[in-house]
Amino acid sequence: MRTNRPRVLVLYGGQSSEHAVSCVTAAGVLNAIDTAAFEVVEVGITADGQWTKPVVDPRTHAFGLEELPRVVPTDSSVQLIPGTSSTADRGAELLEIGADLQATSLGWVDVVLPLLHGPFGEDGTLQGMLEMAGVPYVGAGVLTSAVGMDKHFMKLAFRAAGLVVGPWETITARQWVLDAQAAVDRVRRLQLPVFVKPARAGSSTGITRIDDFSALDQALETARKFDPKVIVEQGIDGREIECGVLGSRTGGHARTSLVGEIVVGDGAEAHQFYDFNAKYTDDAAAALSCPAELPGEVADEIRRQAAIAFDAIDGEGISRVDFFYTTDGTVVINEVNTMPGFTPISMYPQMWKASGMDYEDLITELIELALERPVGLR
Repeated sequence: MRTNRPRVLVLYGGQSSEHAVSCVTAAGVLNAIDTAAFEVVEVGITADGQWTKPVVDPRTHAFGLEELPRVVPTDSSVQLIPGTSSTADRGAELLEIGADLQATSLGWVDVVLPLLHGPFGEDGTLQGMLEMAGVPYVGAGVLTSAVGMDKHFMKLAFRAAGLVVGPWETITARQWVLDAQAAVDRVRRLQLPVFVKPARAGSSTGITRIDDFSALDQALETARKFDPKVIVEQGIDGREIECGVLGSRTGGHARTSLVGEIVVGDGAEAHQFYDFNAKYTDDAAAALSCPAELPGEVADEIRRQAAIAFDAIDGEGISRVDFFYTTDGTVVINEVNTMPGFTPISMYPQMWKASGMDYEDLITELIELALERPVGLR
């Protein structure tokens, strides 16, 4: 049975290119989570997919060290075992399997906090496993996670919901094999500049801005290193505005934060866009202005559209929705992130702090939302 202190499994690391970002997110959460309210157990996932007890205390992970943080492989692996009908109210059990194949119980967990970014963590694969294990988890469900990871299908959902989406072209792995030139020709119909991106990656990994189509081949090659499916987006001349969305406890409308604006400055490096270094390693490169300096009716409209975007992909728990506000006053949706960066200085927690909910309370709210939500079809 659950105790007064639910046991939270914090998962971090993972097999995507955002492994290090996940480690730093875990450090922020673990240093702030209310341990008087929750019992915490940490499990790291290596870049090769091994689940393991941490060798390095995840609370120490940070950018700016000699090496990017990572989950270190060990001789013992951890498995999550579904409960039976007689233990259905206990979540799932953690087992540690040693090199001698002997299993040791690490206890039961009531809820999972999957602090994973990118494929094999944020794309519905992990969420499906947790559904089959019968254990509640923070954040979006299987379909929502998959759509929220794939920029092509995400845009289709937004467009179907009546939101304004910028021009784009998608090149699938099959299209590339069958007729790469036809795919390139479609891209060349877009107006420069364009942004060439892996379709299912985040943290600006593998993205190239090009201002001349002579650079397209190299940009496509870079993106395809991260994902065989590539999306090319026409550049939008506008301010980058974000809004945090938080699910409702009552099943009502999602809650939206004050809107924030990403201001890319003149940091130590030159940034053509809000890239990985601007986000995580160059402190002078970008800042969040929250609330953004916008007319009240524009801010309200962006918040309204953020809630529509959340509902368009059947969002749950947490999302950050990114927009462009153009010089002619148009609000153009860029993307939704179903597990945004979650360090104390990340944009999503900062927007909620400006809205009156501090970091520790936000973590508590997300866990309690997950505990109240049923597992399975809903």
